[in-house]
Amino acid sequence: MSDVPTITTIAQRAGVSIASVSRVLNGLPTRAETESRVMSAARELGYVPNSAARSLKSRRSNQVGFAIADIGNPVYLAMIREIQPLLKAAGYRLVLHSTNVDAADEIDVLRGLGERYVDGLIMIPLRVTGEHLKMFAAARAPIVIIGSVPEGTPVDNVRTDSRKGVRLAVEHLHQLGRRRIGFVNGPLDTVPGAARSAAYAEALAGLGLPYDPDLVEVGDFYRPEGARAAARLIGRVPDLDALLCANDLIALGALDVLRRERRRVPEEVAVASMDDTDLATVAWPPLTSVSLGSAERGRAAAELLLDRLAHGDRAPRVVTVEPRLVIRASTVGEEGP
Repeated sequence: MSDVPTITTIAQRAGVSIASVSRVLNGLPTRAETESRVMSAARELGYVPNSAARSLKSRRSNQVGFAIADIGNPVYLAMIREIQPLLKAAGYRLVLHSTNVDAADEIDVLRGLGERYVDGLIMIPLRVTGEHLKMFAAARAPIVIIGSVPEGTPVDNVRTDSRKGVRLAVEHLHQLGRRRIGFVNGPLDTVPGAARSAAYAEALAGLGLPYDPDLVEVGDFYRPEGARAAARLIGRVPDLDALLCANDLIALGALDVLRRERRRVPEEVAVASMDDTDLATVAWPPLTSVSLGSAERGRAAAELLLDRLAHGDRAPRVVTVEPRLVIRASTVGEEGP
């Protein structure tokens, strides 16, 4: 017999099946007698239980999952900086999972909640499908969604009014005398892409400006894709005098293109963005950007989840974080407004 106990040796000592041992050690429901025999055998063999087995009685892992689209996006890093200390103070570890905007991967994460590897989950799905909604309703652990979900979705929800944020940016550009305001967006089948597309059209209409499809380009929420989309737009519209980007990563790509084309920012083209991440302050020129409260949303999500873990029977809550425009040199120059 090996010196290191395995589920096979535990099963032999306990006189039960390997499947029964696996269920007990992973915290899944089983008969009390079977549980007792397996745990007794494990102790006799010197088995060191994992976190699930240690928490067999409490049914807790003392871990919380955070499923995000892209581990490198500074929006999510700002959230992590708020979420992790709150969870740590409450006795939980934070487990990160990057989905790469893969809806199937997000569904797998939701399905895995039944295995109790985490006690709760914070998730930011960029595409909310019918399957997502089914999994939210059937979840066997608390979930907090950061982002927009349909009204009545039975989960705690933290959201921001990105439509208002787009309006703030467009109105700012308009007040500066800009009239050919281009827009570089992310995919329209994502929650933020759809919301920001509609908000851009609404903001123009509110100012009495016509919607011109030539002024709109769709790429993705990353710097290289943002640069390619911006290059298409800038090449197509030579009299462009302002550019709104759907996030700071796209804006960095747009600034790269404008420098390459020797278009001065903001003298010839004013550039505004969304998210107000750390990138906005280190860009050159520093980016005017709409803060969507990344840190505040992260903190609110952690607080909602901890409250849900303590009071599991309360009604779902919605927290809304207000956007605010942060004006920097990319729209008003180094001298400021």
